[in-house]
Amino acid sequence: MSAHFEPDAVLIAAARERIAPYAVRTPVLESPALNRQLGARILIKPETLQRAGSFKFRGALNRALQLTPEQRAGGLVAWSSGNHGLALSYVAKELGIKATILMPQEAPRTKIEGVRANGATVRLYDKTKEVREEIGAQIAAETGAVIVPPYDDPYVMTGQATLGMEFAEQALSLGAPLDDALFACSGGGLVSGAACGVHCVTSATRIYSVEPEGFDGMARSLEAGEPTRAPATGTSICDALLVPIPGKLTFPVCKQHLAGGLRVSDAEVMKAIRFACTELKLVVEPGGAVPLAALLAGKLDVKGKTVGIVLSGANTDADKFATYVTAQ
Repeated sequence: MSAHFEPDAVLIAAARERIAPYAVRTPVLESPALNRQLGARILIKPETLQRAGSFKFRGALNRALQLTPEQRAGGLVAWSSGNHGLALSYVAKELGIKATILMPQEAPRTKIEGVRANGATVRLYDKTKEVREEIGAQIAAETGAVIVPPYDDPYVMTGQATLGMEFAEQALSLGAPLDDALFACSGGGLVSGAACGVHCVTSATRIYSVEPEGFDGMARSLEAGEPTRAPATGTSICDALLVPIPGKLTFPVCKQHLAGGLRVSDAEVMKAIRFACTELKLVVEPGGAVPLAALLAGKLDVKGKTVGIVLSGANTDADKFATYVTAQ
């Protein structure tokens, strides 16, 4: 694999065709209240309505559908705090493939139970003592399973690119080409792929990553011009976005395609979750709400612009969700 991989229009179009029989073409929504509040036209793509509850379904599906018969027989192995594991286990069940998902002990119960309900084997690990990549490599060596990384993978990035291309086309069909687009960022699989997808349709759209404060590796890397680790001290409610440094494949793409990186606090994220619940009638997990949080907190001047945001996931524990929605 070359050091620089970037999904182009041909690869993205092929991926869209490949995943079309399985993936949901999620709608684009607008909130008059949000538009008024921000003085902008905000197009909202709720990938919360995607199968398995997040955008990760696209990348996992694009990877699994390109396995050879021999690879299918060996099964899949992945590591994930939740959404990648949920998506991959869902895809594996759908295609009749075995899957083992390595998950941190503190992953949300909903996500662990969801992966098990999909029929995958869950191997919980202790972040402080074990290295997930090493466990994954060992399982792959013993069973012949194919490792499917959560973000640093050409197939996965291309699958996520289908989301960007779809969104940009939907905006155009509304007569509202995107001036700006905001995507949640952890290792960068979504924002790198989606940026390529958007730029295939509207090359002038400015793309921004959004991360939790303290876990802002992409923003720091974009500012430094090279991969830079975030402090990652303390915690964040955004359990899906706790990667401290961008991926080796994702960062070069982001460096080329992104206009900047934004950061949000847990309090700002909770406000966005409440807004999504009360105004949009959508359940959004913390990591999926960060683009909305960035807009509501005024992290970007959007007055008079058309701005696209993706609500990227809906997998959150019910008791935690209740505390986010009722927090003042």
